[in-house]
Amino acid sequence: MLSRDPSLVGPRRDGVLSYVDASTPAVILKLDPNVFHHGGLGVIRTLGRLGVPVHVVHEDVLAPAAASRYVHGRWQWNPGLDDLDRIQAGLARLAQWIGRPAVLLPTDDAGALFLAEQGARLRRWFLFPAPTPDLPRRLADKHSLYMLCRERGMPTPLTAMPTSSAEVWSFVDTVGLPIVVKRTRPWQPPGTAQRLSTALLRTRDDVASLVAAWPGGRSDTVPAGPRGEAGSGVMLQEYIPGGKEADWFFHGYCDADSICRPAFTGIKERSYPAHAGLTSFGRSVENERLRADIEQLLCDLSYRGVLDLDLRRDARDGRFRLLDFNPRLGAQFRVFEDGSGIDVARAAYLDLTCQPIPAQQPRSDRRFVVENYDLLAALGYRGRGELDLRTWIRSLRSVDETAWFARDDLAPFGLMCLRTGWRAAQRSFAVAARPRLTPSPRYRPGRARITAISE
Repeated sequence: MLSRDPSLVGPRRDGVLSYVDASTPAVILKLDPNVFHHGGLGVIRTLGRLGVPVHVVHEDVLAPAAASRYVHGRWQWNPGLDDLDRIQAGLARLAQWIGRPAVLLPTDDAGALFLAEQGARLRRWFLFPAPTPDLPRRLADKHSLYMLCRERGMPTPLTAMPTSSAEVWSFVDTVGLPIVVKRTRPWQPPGTAQRLSTALLRTRDDVASLVAAWPGGRSDTVPAGPRGEAGSGVMLQEYIPGGKEADWFFHGYCDADSICRPAFTGIKERSYPAHAGLTSFGRSVENERLRADIEQLLCDLSYRGVLDLDLRRDARDGRFRLLDFNPRLGAQFRVFEDGSGIDVARAAYLDLTCQPIPAQQPRSDRRFVVENYDLLAALGYRGRGELDLRTWIRSLRSVDETAWFARDDLAPFGLMCLRTGWRAAQRSFAVAARPRLTPSPRYRPGRARITAISE
């Protein structure tokens, strides 16, 4: 039977939303064993500063995000992705320990898809959106997203799923170079052909190298995927010519009626790898036309929950083409916060705890940087002649928030730096990191809980 632990209620730390009832705990779920995932840390801080007791699922004892002062409970757990019953049992155990209903927020694709498809039995303990069960997977899969966009008339790049080298070269001859290569299901373990989820191939030699890297080194056939499924391997995509301020993103939260509130638009200034990876430096920019188009698409899809979209403005016709649809919190969601202090994570928390989401208030441009990745991105842009040292430093001076460093929460930044150095050393000595599966989550009190008990 569930019983309330009085030390779960943390002190109020953010006066902007002083009216919020922050007594319901929140659990940050991540199934991907990536210690450098900064999106979860953003959720921990934005909810923790409201006084929400936050529990976090993390990979190992030195996971940087788990060291945050706003973490109430640390659940060390790496369940893997292939045993759904193990994930169900682990979340049930976590819920029983917390002792009362909690908001459950996934920060990776695997977690979001699991909740959409397998989460019915967990609703007795957890609060999370209820989308159509098969919709998140259709949106997260890059190839099925392309097919869905074609069905609904949504602009999107030309895409191909080649099954032979001849089809690869035919696609290259049709759309020209460069081309984009993507893993259609980035939440699955990568194969030998494509370890990065997205890469940009600029020359015919790049294409030839990719084809030769497929299993067995054969250039005449291309495998369909890990289970022989169409659309589950590697796909090719037309590169959309853009220019400056071509890469955009959209973050939002849709309630049970598929009304998107809040809804934010912004520009990806830099990415890692350059022009083909995650956002390392972004800024919020109002774009009413783009916002209205995406809100209509979400309504047509009857989408519910958090979302993160990547789009590119085509220099040929000025239209925005949808590249990726992530049915979960985007790692860079803290680019966006409106004038009342609402971001996507706070909106989800309010709605799931039956509290009203205030009307979205306008706010001037806001800039966000991911320190560890932006340094690497800057080197890449500099090597391409697109960025100099002075311009990079000037851009950093305009930043409103950093992904890791925070004056009131220094430990995650320090651990991130240490883990970065350790990873570099591992690569230098060719040491492969092997995450160990842990069947059930192991609990340790977080810093916020220890502080609450001592007070």
